[in-house]
Amino acid sequence: MLLYKTTSLNTLLSRYPTRLHSYNANGPMFFPKNSSLRLSKESKPPFAGINYKLTGGHRSVNHQHSLKIPNFTVRASNENPKPHVAASNNIRKQLILICSAITVTLAVANRVLYKLALVPMKQYPFFLAQFTTFGYVMIYFSILFARYRLGIVSDEMIALPKSRFVVIGILEALGLATGMAAAAMLPGPSIPILSQTFLVWQLSFSALILGRRYSFNQISGCLLVAIGVVVAVASGSNADQMLSGVEFIWPAVMIISSAFQAGASIIKEFIFIDAAKCLKGKSLDIFVVNSFGSGFQALFVLLFLPFLSNLKGIPFAQLPLYLKSGAGCFVNTGGNTPGCDGAPWLPLLYIATNMAFNISLLNLVKISSAVVSSLAVMLSVPISIYVLSLPLPYLPEGTSLSPLFMLGSVILVSGLVLYNVAQPAKQASS
Repeated sequence: MLLYKTTSLNTLLSRYPTRLHSYNANGPMFFPKNSSLRLSKESKPPFAGINYKLTGGHRSVNHQHSLKIPNFTVRASNENPKPHVAASNNIRKQLILICSAITVTLAVANRVLYKLALVPMKQYPFFLAQFTTFGYVMIYFSILFARYRLGIVSDEMIALPKSRFVVIGILEALGLATGMAAAAMLPGPSIPILSQTFLVWQLSFSALILGRRYSFNQISGCLLVAIGVVVAVASGSNADQMLSGVEFIWPAVMIISSAFQAGASIIKEFIFIDAAKCLKGKSLDIFVVNSFGSGFQALFVLLFLPFLSNLKGIPFAQLPLYLKSGAGCFVNTGGNTPGCDGAPWLPLLYIATNMAFNISLLNLVKISSAVVSSLAVMLSVPISIYVLSLPLPYLPEGTSLSPLFMLGSVILVSGLVLYNVAQPAKQASS
């Protein structure tokens, strides 16, 4: 609410027997102290600035922004938050909530369809991974080019420094290589459990790189989410013997793999924040980040390809033959290739869903933060486990879930509530 009082000016004039100074294009103008002064708000648009009219004696002048007298500044004050600011914050919160729900849904579909896609491609998971990595580069750059021609993507967006995208590509390629190396030596149930250190790394890098400060409630909520996922994933397995006989180096490598991936996600968030300054407040198109990030990731994966193929038990000399056989199973011409039932539709459906999930996840990073997006992905883990326990096409065998799974899910949801609801007043005001 804008407050201004005529009496305040008259009081000041009565206390100080000087002349009120007002400035316009012709220089200073002076008003006798006994002049009748009236302060009024001109009929201007609300965001065009506030004009005041001073009437003194036989002269009047329009003055904008503030009126200065010795040691005093008289201006309109805004004591209460503007209604449109509060409305904007509410709309932003609703948008984050909707985008989080979409991301969780796509994350669940992505995990389930990946399991279904491996039914026909169970002998060629390495082919499927490389096909998606290099295929997305062509798809993303095609979309980027179309958006550039339509004027959605500007030259300034394309001209952003590429060194950051190079770092993203290196980190994601290293995360893939170290993750595959550790996964080859670790028991299956331990992999998603160790991967939950991703959130801890994100909190650390967010504070270090972005200067974020998290409250005790937020940190506790994130830890509860991670604990809930661990309990849910570990349910039904012999957790005490899970890592027996495994050298300590391999769990450490899996944790380092999560650090590489968390670092890449924080740098993506940093790019969006910094681009708002470079682009003078304009919003950076997510396909710029997706395209260049995926492009450099594919480049470094190509450099690591001999190492990655050996990790999967495929000698580099036999890699062309393996890729040719994988492509044949993927296409499944006529649907008669033995062991490839469900191709190409299941793999194609997974690829389309995975691409939509990546776009949705990056958009959530853009409008919120990398930590919020990570929490959304973690929420999808127990939901995916529950869906995969049901009878599905090509996976007719259902499984029963233990009470520990329900306990882990409750802990996870409690952590999400604590992170999102119990916000300190200081952060809410900021």
